[in-house]
Amino acid sequence: MFKTFMSLFLCSCDILLMPSRFEPCGLNQLYAMQYGTVPVVHGTGGLRDTVETFNPFGAKGEEGTGWAFSPLTVDKMLWALRTAMSTFREHKPSWEGLMKRGMTKDHTWDHAAEQYEQIFEWAFVDQPYVM
Repeated sequence: MFKTFMSLFLCSCDILLMPSRFEPCGLNQLYAMQYGTVPVVHGTGGLRDTVETFNPFGAKGEEGTGWAFSPLTVDKMLWALRTAMSTFREHKPSWEGLMKRGMTKDHTWDHAAEQYEQIFEWAFVDQPYVM
């Protein structure tokens, strides 16, 4: 029942505000993106790793999945939230792109395993110097 409630809650939101002081991984922003809810997060830990800040000046405005602000201050949080709300109101095509990019991100364990495998391969490419 809780899973159903959270699914309904997240898919009915436009923005998820997650100003965590500490977040080793963070799942709520991943769930939110899966349902098309755009995250506005404090850029710490797993939040920084999973939410790419929207760049309207990137390749055709097609970069990012939300907003990550830092440091954790009221001013920075309000700036990110106001920017998100302004994009929602005034730049619908950009907002729809944010939603679609978030929904199409691959956050599966298979993808994570591929990333870990790549890191291990890089570690063995240049062997450390041993005397």
